[in-house]
Amino acid sequence: MSIVVDEETKVLVQGITGREASEKVPDMLDYGTDVVAGVTPGKGGQEVAGVPVYDTVAEALEEHPEINTSLVYVPPFAAKDAILEALENGIKTLNVITERIPTKDAWKIYQRVEEEDATMVGPTSVGIITPGECKLGPIGGNEPEKVYKPGKVGVISKSGGMTTETSWVVRQAGYGVSTAMGLGGDVIAGTSFADALKMFEEDDQTEAVVMFGELGGTYEEKAAELLEEGEFTKPLIAYITGKFTESMPEKKYGHAGAIIRGDRGKPSHKKKALEEAGAHVVDVHHEIGDKLQEVLPKNT
Repeated sequence: MSIVVDEETKVLVQGITGREASEKVPDMLDYGTDVVAGVTPGKGGQEVAGVPVYDTVAEALEEHPEINTSLVYVPPFAAKDAILEALENGIKTLNVITERIPTKDAWKIYQRVEEEDATMVGPTSVGIITPGECKLGPIGGNEPEKVYKPGKVGVISKSGGMTTETSWVVRQAGYGVSTAMGLGGDVIAGTSFADALKMFEEDDQTEAVVMFGELGGTYEEKAAELLEEGEFTKPLIAYITGKFTESMPEKKYGHAGAIIRGDRGKPSHKKKALEEAGAHVVDVHHEIGDKLQEVLPKNT
């Protein structure tokens, strides 16, 4: 098994003719991802790397009813309408790469995703990969197999680049990845750490999860609450970056979601909450591999 994406994922790319999407589609196809169609209003009839382009999601689904996932590369001013269009047409899994979506729009999107009982990873996601089965977005670059091999460790990260860096530490320790996801660092996340942990808890393939967290926001604290409530029972190895900021003058750091109110949001508070809940929190990023070797038999 895996979570969110697998070999049965049939992808629609919204905004496929844009520069970023058109560069990444060939990489996804080379990896074996089934990119079925794309949508860019006014560009219907074109192709990108052999993938047909349609003007609307409805038109794409009429020709390709097997589509079950949307990868969103639409510019921020139009992202809300694009995501709602996908949801209105029955697409239940979305990975949103778009950055700088206005918070007001993100909240409306989040509410609609909840109403439709859909799954959305992002905004500001670097993508999702289930090694050997499916890759969405730029995650892992054009040679993801150099980092990602199939295995039993889930990887979730606010940081895009650190999703792959963390997965590399996992591989160097002798393990493979079940699914890795860049959740994005915005204030409003379609999939939080707690949401992802619930999915990994139900995944038979995943035996442990590695989480890369950051200063600001409360998603790490909410993951700790999930552990305390017994809703995630597998080993969780966590690293929280940004500890240096606690000794610095008050400034803005990190992603849009890097907001600290009182102690909640501080890296030290996140670390304490996770440790008290039973997670294995490391002080240095490369120690993730050492901790994995302590808690998980190396049988992958």
